[in-house]
Parts: sequence; C-alpha cells; structure tokens
Amino acid sequence: MPVQIQDVVVPEGFTQYIVENSLVSTALFQSGVAVENGVMSAQLSAGAESFTVPCWNDLTDTEANIGTDDPTDVSTPFKINAYSQNVRKSFLNQAWSEMNLASELSGSDALTRIQSRVMAYWNRQYEFRLFASLLGIMDSNVANDSGDMVYDISLQGEGTVAPSNLFNYSSFVEACGTLGDRMEDIKALAVHSAVYKTMQSLNQIDFIRDSDNNILFQTYGGKVLIQDDNLTIGGTPGVYISVLFGAGAVGFATAPPRTGYGTELFRAPNAGNGSGLTELHSRINLAIHPLGFSWSDSSGENALAGPSPMIADLKKPAHWTRVATQRKSIPLAFLVSNG
Repeated sequence: MPVQIQDVVVPEGFTQYIVENSLVSTALFQSGVAVENGVMSAQLSAGAESFTVPCWNDLTDTEANIGTDDPTDVSTPFKINAYSQNVRKSFLNQAWSEMNLASELSGSDALTRIQSRVMAYWNRQYEFRLFASLLGIMDSNVANDSGDMVYDISLQGEGTVAPSNLFNYSSFVEACGTLGDRMEDIKALAVHSAVYKTMQSLNQIDFIRDSDNNILFQTYGGKVLIQDDNLTIGGTPGVYISVLFGAGAVGFATAPPRTGYGTELFRAPNAGNGSGLTELHSRINLAIHPLGFSWSDSSGENALAGPSPMIADLKKPAHWTRVATQRKSIPLAFLVSNG
C-alpha cells in the first residue's frame, strides 16, 4: 500500500502535539510568566463562551486579640473574602492548502513544510493575543485605577526625545516599585527591540551561557529578558511598552475542540483539472488571562463582532476590569519609554 497523506499527518496525534508543546516553545512561556492553569484547561472542554475562576483574598492584617480571663469577653471571628475573574475563551482556527502539481513541479512537498510550521504559527498567535491583552489591561489601569501599574517616562507628541525619555535602570526600578514591598516578585522583562538596543548600548545586559559558551538566556537587573516587537502603542510611533512580569502573572490553557476535529485534512481530487488539492485545517480552543482582571464582552461600539475576541478586541480597555483588591497582588507592571 502506498504512503498516504494520513500517514504523514496523523490528525489526533498532531493536535495533541500542538496542545502539549505550546507552553514550552517560546521564551515568554519558558520564563514562567505564563503558567498552565488546570481550572482553565478543564473549562476549555466545557460549553459556554466564558467561565469564572474564583480567587481567595489574603487574611486582613487586623491586630491580633489580647487574651483575658473574663468568660464574657468573647472574640469576634473575621471572615475571608474572595473575588472572581471572568475568563474568555477563544475558538480559533486556520487552514493552509497546496496544489499537488505545484509540489510535484517544485520537487518539495508544500504540505510537509506547512505541517512543520503549524506549531510556530500558533505560538506567534498566542504571543500576539497575550500582548494585546496586556495593552488592554494597561490602558484600563490608566483609565480606571490611576495608572498605579504604569511608569511613563516617554515624550508623546512634539519635542525632542531626551536621554531621560529612554529606558534606564532608575525607571526600571520605579516600575518595579509600583508593586510596593512585592517588587522582588518581578521575574521577567519583555521589551521592544528598540529598547533592547538602548540596553545593549549601555552594556546593561547579562548573558547566561553554558559550558560551550552558547547563550542560554539573557537578563536585565537579574530578570529574564525577552524581546518582542509587538510592544508598541498603535498610532504613536517611537513609544514602546516594556512589560514586567512576576511568576504566574498569566494563566494559560489550550485544548482541542470539544466536538469535531482539532486537525482535519481535506482532499479535492478534481481541483487543478484533476491534479488535486490538499488542505490542512487546524483548530484550537484558547484561554489567556492575566491574573487579577476580569473580562467583559462589553457593549455598544466595544461589543464583540463574533463569537470570540479578535486581537483588536483584546487591546480595548473597555473589556478589562481589575478585580484584585490590592494592586500589589497583581505581578505585572508597565514602563513606557521612547526607546
């Protein structure tokens, strides 16, 4: 029996490969700032467009009681409070196709190349959606919580950018300091390449190498350093956002669709006047949610146009509300600069 396309791409196994490896394929996820959440993973396989994740607040710091020998002097117990976060699901898919004659003439199998890049495609989509969510949260924080998670040194608009408008260590410390006595919770720093160049020109990046002198990862101020050119403010050229993450700042889960197929192959043998066409369809259910915020589908001009939020929707502050009772309970901070 000849080798068939099903022998090259086994749909069920291929889907599981995408789901299981999504957390270890990028520097962002390797840094530990995005953590697979068991509750989110379980809920992705259930119905509904969103779900609620409850979180306990800490015990209040009311002064302890002083004991007495008076039997009528009765202590009053306190209670512990909780808050809930609404997490939005995204039902995503993408498809690719090849004309069989094109692969035949090129001497290279286009579908094999497509298959080898599907994982990388989804990883980029995850990061696009994560950073879009973070931009939405930052703008929501400025609009609704006095910008207590944001330290802005940028010059936005007319004028000459000065050294004080560029990323610098003092401003990095100030951004960490928005967490108060939890500032050491910051473990990773994501920056635009323009900011990275500023760091590099000041020789402020440390390179962690293995025994063969290969670079394992980079750090700034003892924090894992990540580059991503999505960290810009739309419509404001030359202004960049650096994101400071604590461990577990973002909950993350992927799952194959509950019904249907995560990976599906379609053949149209009569296409190309009989030369044939092959399509590969990939489907993922995804939840990415920063800790301490709740999602709303909103209404009016901010209402979702479809059953899942687009990247542009994730950037809108109207969809995000901070529900954590303390700012320092959220292991995130933002530094805005001109490079």
